[in-house]
Amino acid sequence: MADLDCSSTSDKSFMDSSAAFEANNEETSKLEFSEDEEILVTKMFNLVGERWSLIAGRIPGRTAEEIEKYWNSRHSTSQ
Repeated sequence: MADLDCSSTSDKSFMDSSAAFEANNEETSKLEFSEDEEILVTKMFNLVGERWSLIAGRIPGRTAEEIEKYWNSRHSTSQ
């Protein structure tokens, strides 16, 4: 009976870590922008600056947070 309780706990831990991996993988894939999106983000940034919501309004399916994160990952000032 104790073995049964232990296995259910390890199954839950596995499921939690699996969900965390999927969430992280989803976040990473969202930062993959097409070449057209990259060009549009760059052009829009040159026009409006860091107004991420305006830029996101021009790219269907993208949020301001995704675009800001993408921009900051590509154009870091620490390089």
